[in-house]
Amino acid sequence: MKSTFQIVLSAGLILFSAFVYAGSVSRSQFTTQMDGREPTDLVVTLGTGERQIVYFTELQDLAGHKVTHQWMYNGHVMFEKTFDVGGNRWRVWSSKTLQPGWTGRWTVNTLDEDGTLLSSQEFEYQ
Repeated sequence: MKSTFQIVLSAGLILFSAFVYAGSVSRSQFTTQMDGREPTDLVVTLGTGERQIVYFTELQDLAGHKVTHQWMYNGHVMFEKTFDVGGNRWRVWSSKTLQPGWTGRWTVNTLDEDGTLLSSQEFEYQ
């Protein structure tokens, strides 16, 4: 039979393992294009004269895992792109071509392979 100390220690190790597994998004932004694996500008609002937007994410400590960019509009998933993370510092991006009628607030969620939200960012298309 395990002592209370052993049970608490085991629970602590499980929590520590979960914390170590959990990587993070260290940097993210919307941009109009990429150059040398880096965003060229920062987009908060995109006019309907522009049709293409890119979402850039720099990931930390997620090597060997999968991460998904989930593009949301009006509560609906419009597009998902999944990436295999190849290093402890890994940069990924996905893009979306927007239709003029899709004005309003867009959200891109960055999810780990279990569907846990790592980050979320919004832009306005008007």
